[in-house]
Amino acid sequence: MADPTPPLGVEELHALVAGGEIDTVVLAFPDMQGRLQGKRFAARFFLDEVLRHGTEGCTYLLAVDADMNTVDGYAMSSWEHGYGDFAMFPDLDTLRRVPWNEGTALVVADLAWADGSPVVAAPRQILRRQLERLAALGYTAQVGTELEFIVFRDTYEQAWDAGYRGLTPANQYNVDYSVLGTGRIEPLLRRIRNEMAAAGLTVESAKGECNPGQHEIAFRYDEALVTCDQHAVYKTGAKEIAAQEGVSLTFMAKYNEREGNSCHIHLSLADLDGTTSAMPGSAQDPDSMSDVMRHFLAGQLVALREFSLLYAPHINSYKRFQPGSFAPTAVAWGYDNRTCALRVVGHGRSLRFENRLPGGDVNPHLAVAGMVAAGLYGVEHGLDLPEVCRGNAYAAGFEHVPTTLREAAELWENSAIAKAAFGDEVVAHYRTMARVEVDAYDAAVTDWELRRSFERM
Repeated sequence: MADPTPPLGVEELHALVAGGEIDTVVLAFPDMQGRLQGKRFAARFFLDEVLRHGTEGCTYLLAVDADMNTVDGYAMSSWEHGYGDFAMFPDLDTLRRVPWNEGTALVVADLAWADGSPVVAAPRQILRRQLERLAALGYTAQVGTELEFIVFRDTYEQAWDAGYRGLTPANQYNVDYSVLGTGRIEPLLRRIRNEMAAAGLTVESAKGECNPGQHEIAFRYDEALVTCDQHAVYKTGAKEIAAQEGVSLTFMAKYNEREGNSCHIHLSLADLDGTTSAMPGSAQDPDSMSDVMRHFLAGQLVALREFSLLYAPHINSYKRFQPGSFAPTAVAWGYDNRTCALRVVGHGRSLRFENRLPGGDVNPHLAVAGMVAAGLYGVEHGLDLPEVCRGNAYAAGFEHVPTTLREAAELWENSAIAKAAFGDEVVAHYRTMARVEVDAYDAAVTDWELRRSFERM
């Protein structure tokens, strides 16, 4: 696990500001879509005022669609409530330099209401609550995310003007594990790796993937909240670096009919110090699972369909779930079996499981909160782990993951497990998010419809 000390201390920030090295501080929080939203402050003002008192942000930032349109249905924010503010308080454990933006530091914010109570529907608060429940049982969650993206030679502005069609991928063919393939865009990948490391993230590797132009950069496992915060910083930073390099990249779950962008999430449990894994069953058999791991994994399976909204939050997310695509369709688990939704990997101390449902569009705070809540349900109810899948889960008779956002939203809305773990307010909030997306999609006329119907119907 990475060093838990913050990448940048407050005293060091004071010195860097006094010396003229830092002149801007970004204070931001992950919104419902996992995007960083916030403000850029003059560094001296941040140190004099914001550091102690925080700042304000409009509540609509947690009550809009992906296009930032205000929509009806959210209890926390509406025209009737006047679209007021919530408070944004810096979490100084997240303070870091942002090397890709000159003279800039960044810190992640927690959200609170005027009376100091937390904004319970904020993704970071949702994850914090589940981690508190886990800590009450004596455990911490260690998490790693594997985030894929596709790189295009076009700038973001060119991609916009082209309607995101006919773009030129950075590679013309499958470069999965190809050193030659990653070498074609190594200047971009190297910048991302090195500047993320300078921002305090621990980079492990970069590799090519299957879809033309598709790549993955992996980071070191860490405590759950740290990993999720770093995921959001990385995702924003990678886009900013790509723009500076005159190219674009997308994390969308399914850009075209080929392989989608996944975000496999690895999770294991440890003691409160994070030093001793709770997953292995015995020292004599490094592949055996403890009772806690078996219950925790069983909870994942029981809640998987009902929590799919947290793992696949958008219309496009569900396009990934195709047989034989390396994206899962079966609610099943297996040892090192990539056809299953849940894949058990590692040995001894590194024993863990991988949730293969999330795509590159996932909000990591919500997904990890879902995994922790599902596992807690399994532990608290002593659930038995069903039989392992040893073959092709695509061709077996397992229950199917939801195939549409509409189906996932209905399962979430009616989930007794979700309501018990997250509360009615959170369930209703994210049901509204899904409804807004479904309504917008239902009202849209797609390119597919135009091609099929303009002349021939």
